[in-house]
Amino acid sequence: MNKKIDTSHSCCFFGHRKINETPELIERLTNEIEVLITEKEVDTFYFGSKSEFNSLCHKVVSDLKEKYPHIKRVYVRSAFQHIPDWYENSLLEHYEGTYFPEHMEKAGRASYVERNQEMINQSDFCVVYYDESYAPPQRKNSRRDLTSYQPKSGTKVAYDYAVRKKKEIVNVFVGE
Repeated sequence: MNKKIDTSHSCCFFGHRKINETPELIERLTNEIEVLITEKEVDTFYFGSKSEFNSLCHKVVSDLKEKYPHIKRVYVRSAFQHIPDWYENSLLEHYEGTYFPEHMEKAGRASYVERNQEMINQSDFCVVYYDESYAPPQRKNSRRDLTSYQPKSGTKVAYDYAVRKKKEIVNVFVGE
């Protein structure tokens, strides 16, 4: 019995909300993604939202789609399990697919963390913009609270998860 071997692979992106977008970063990112397509047979790219890095990655993959029309862009939603047709159609103007992970119905404030974990679980490769020295601004539990605490970076949480899952990680961040 001849069974077709699935040789397709997938990649997700995550990184800090704010990035230092330079021509060098764009070139490095483009080269890394093109290597994934041509040498690692990646054909599916998972995207989240809410970061400059994610927007840059979507632009680079969309540009590369002109050269490699077989690649697919998939938007993984962290909110809105059920979406109206007009919203889905709007998303499908920029992506070849979108979905809301089943297990995220009650994720609440952890929805971005769980969405990133979903993308990592679905991917063979993770392209990240992760500055190990970055820490989010300190926060207070309430306006009246005199003390503050150091929240965790969502990118660090996702990075640590990808490491635990033994994913191949490409960090395109270069410190200044």
